[in-house]
Amino acid sequence: MAYSVESKKSGKTYYLHLREQQRKDGKVTRLYYFGGEIKDGAVDELPDGYTVIENERTGLPFLKKKR
Repeated sequence: MAYSVESKKSGKTYYLHLREQQRKDGKVTRLYYFGGEIKDGAVDELPDGYTVIENERTGLPFLKKKR
């Protein structure tokens, strides 16, 4: 089951996804994003060292590194 979070502002459920992007220098960058539907790349758990924050104006969730 994909990791999900419910928006406090809209009540809509968002699911965490991961996409790995190949850079020109050959390294791979991991891009995490939330989507309204479960699609390819859905992640089952929150990555280590991150927490979920919600944008107060839009209600959209995003990841933030823990300090």
